[in-house]
Amino acid sequence: MIKKFISEFVGTLLLVFFGCGTAVAANKYVSSMFGEGLSFNMLLIAFAFGLILMALVYTIGRVSGSHVNPAVSIACLIDGRISVLECIYYVIAQLVGGIAGAMLLSFIFASNASLGANGYGALSPLGTTTTLQVALIIEMILTFIFVLVVLATTKKENCFSGIAIGLTLTLVHIMGLPFTGTSVNPARSIGPAILTGGLALEQLWVFIVAPIVGGILAALFYKYVISAAEKECCHASVSPSEFIEIEEEIETVEEPKETVKKTTTKKVAKAKTDSKKTKKDN
Repeated sequence: MIKKFISEFVGTLLLVFFGCGTAVAANKYVSSMFGEGLSFNMLLIAFAFGLILMALVYTIGRVSGSHVNPAVSIACLIDGRISVLECIYYVIAQLVGGIAGAMLLSFIFASNASLGANGYGALSPLGTTTTLQVALIIEMILTFIFVLVVLATTKKENCFSGIAIGLTLTLVHIMGLPFTGTSVNPARSIGPAILTGGLALEQLWVFIVAPIVGGILAALFYKYVISAAEKECCHASVSPSEFIEIEEEIETVEEPKETVKKTTTKKVAKAKTDSKKTKKDN
């Protein structure tokens, strides 16, 4: 368990460091130096989050599954992939890792004023367009699709899962950045908000509640719709006549087993009898 804890801690730290770090650098330096606006910065930030997650899936994914997100861990718990205790360990590691990543950024940029914290209203690039209700809906929908892709692509071993997950995170960031800065991950939001303080900390609850609700909805949808449909397809693909043929094949395999067992039993019994007779003769 300690290896998984360390993996989730390091993974979340790196996610915040590269993702939020790119957001701070792009907004603070790229815009001022080159005069590029929101559209260019959006792509830089979106791909930073997507690429670092892709890298984490192919590295620490072998140890902990590379959740690096409480919403993903809770969804995996609902789907029966991890235990309650594992989920608690994962979430604690992720929260601590997110805070550590934000602290590292604070040291590098020598400021807590802007660490990529999420927000709506006055903190949103779109200003008053992003109301509380809009922020909640956006974050729930974005987390829903992201967690759904994670669950679907990691059910079985899949060498392309990292690409799918990384590109999906890139997609949701492209959509969500103008509204809330895109969270879809409480651990990614908590660290920057705590260190930034003020309005970002006051609005933090939105970026905890909305992603978790979105992740839970995705887990339920996957479990009772997608996974259930896959099972039905598997059953439907085998006709009654095929079931009969399979049963007959099993019987033909088991008949020789029973014959061998009976023959072996008889031989052992005969050997024991002969052994006793030999002892008496001696």
